[in-house]
Amino acid sequence: MKKALLTIGLLILSNAFMTFAWYGHLKFKQMSWFNNLGLVSIILISWGIALFEYSFQVPANRIGYIENDGPFNLWQLKVIQEVITLFVFTAFTVIFFKNETFRVNHLIGFVFLILAVYFIFKK
Repeated sequence: MKKALLTIGLLILSNAFMTFAWYGHLKFKQMSWFNNLGLVSIILISWGIALFEYSFQVPANRIGYIENDGPFNLWQLKVIQEVITLFVFTAFTVIFFKNETFRVNHLIGFVFLILAVYFIFKK
């Protein structure tokens, strides 16, 4: 159980950095010192942020993988990762992008993804 929680915690941290690297730059234009940066600069900043993503993602997968004495097979790790990504992305979007609306169809889609987790874990 400890490895499962550690894996999930590391995946949450990884996804927080990933989401910020992938979508955070869309808010950079609101910060005056980012206004003069070109696309290459933004890519390099995002790439630097993504380095932290990998610093959590790789250990999460190594700790959680069943062949390394972890609790999850590769399919399970991937589906857990995707569900965490959606939860982190949703929180990020609702907090930082006030013009984006969380609607019922999004919730229904998430329910189906959670069902995917159930079926992936079903023996």
